[in-house]
Amino acid sequence: MRRLIFGRTNAALATALIPTTLTLAVVRATGSAAALGVVLAGELLPMLLLLPVAGVVADRFPARRVVFAADLLRGAAQAAIGVELLRGPARIPELAALSAVTGAGVAFGTPAVRRLVASVIEGADRLRANARLGVAEGLAQMAAPAAAGGLVLAAGPGWSSLLTAGLFAVSAATLGGLAPRRATPHVERERFTAELREGWRETRRHSWFLAVVTGHGVWHLAAGFLLTLAPVIAVRRLGGDAAWVVIAQAGTAGMLIGVFGASRLRIRRPLVAVAFGGAVYGLPLAALGVAALAPSGALLAVVAPTYFAAMFGLGVLSPLWETTLQHRIPQESLGRVGSFDSLISFASRPLGMAVAAPVAAVTGAAAPLLTLAVLVAGANLAVLSLADVRGYRGVSPGRPRRREREAVAARHFN
Repeated sequence: MRRLIFGRTNAALATALIPTTLTLAVVRATGSAAALGVVLAGELLPMLLLLPVAGVVADRFPARRVVFAADLLRGAAQAAIGVELLRGPARIPELAALSAVTGAGVAFGTPAVRRLVASVIEGADRLRANARLGVAEGLAQMAAPAAAGGLVLAAGPGWSSLLTAGLFAVSAATLGGLAPRRATPHVERERFTAELREGWRETRRHSWFLAVVTGHGVWHLAAGFLLTLAPVIAVRRLGGDAAWVVIAQAGTAGMLIGVFGASRLRIRRPLVAVAFGGAVYGLPLAALGVAALAPSGALLAVVAPTYFAAMFGLGVLSPLWETTLQHRIPQESLGRVGSFDSLISFASRPLGMAVAAPVAAVTGAAAPLLTLAVLVAGANLAVLSLADVRGYRGVSPGRPRRREREAVAARHFN
């Protein structure tokens, strides 16, 4: 488990360094928001287009090899970006093309990582592993912007990209050598397109999965609105720049505490907890909607705790959801089914961020935020009507180990 966490921590830190490095490089060179949008879209679009294909690849080949190749691809793209930036001012077409290569690496690595965890970690240890991975990724996301900004200011964006490439290389070397606990059963493979269709049929077979993923898509869309509109509301109506800093830090703390506690809480029905974890994201949306209607500095004392609660819920949700997929989806289909989950998540939040400002310009900020608060709560709590959600008990930490000890004792005395 330590090797897995070390490798994924390096990959998470490298991934989190990229946006800040590219943003500072492009703004330094052009000062153009449009140019920055082109470069960032260069990573996002290939990622979205290739995820279904990547799911098939993750199921056809050993997960560790796919992760190894994906990290090497991302590392090579970042090394090329570093060399490009060291040669002179950023050239947008080259950066956009190399960002597209990075996006392809993200697409192929995402479903393969989920399969890798399932293949090297078994039973109740998966929840612990997913929780620790969540903490590592959360800390990486906190540290990366400051680290990238400091490195760019001290040495330039080219060196930040080269550091990112090195981190991806370490991740590839670490994760590529992980061996599965047990051999994956041989499955006769069909044509690529047939396996793609079979992945969709397998996805539709799990009604609980589609219902929960729909709820996730709604809160990701709402997160795009919140992250776009909340800073403006905080600065203009809740007390200035410091108000947004307080809200953001409250959310960060909530996320880390939630992820850290997910494997320590006695959660008997994980999908019920996942439903409530998504639904609680409606609280800060409602609080910000009220703040947009009736501005008052005192409302900061409401908005910050609700955002803490929302991010705590998402922190608990993340490892529980990953562990549930690894237990309930057949391993030979996990890459394809999981790719649909990632596709909805990756697409919904940028969509929310893209349309938030235009919608708010027409309706005001309060209406979309309050509407989304209701939709988030409704879409996530609606899954509780499914027996597959309410009745699933998961694998509790410690339970498999007790069974193992009992089996060992039985063999000893017999």
